[in-house]
Amino acid sequence: MKSNDYVKYITQTVVKYIDQPKDERKRHKLEKKDMKEPFLYRWFGLIPYVFYYNVKRKRDNKTDKKPHI
Repeated sequence: MKSNDYVKYITQTVVKYIDQPKDERKRHKLEKKDMKEPFLYRWFGLIPYVFYYNVKRKRDNKTDKKPHI
């Protein structure tokens, strides 16, 4: 790709971004964020994610239990 083509592409992308309403940009950013995988899963695979999920579930179960009267 020639440098002239690259400058043209970048210019079109910036103009397209600026022309979008602010609400649409925020909505698009939130949609993109929601689609992203959790940090542990993305960087370390499935095993740490499963371990964290189980620890969290056990912790939630302990706090949800009510004392018997």
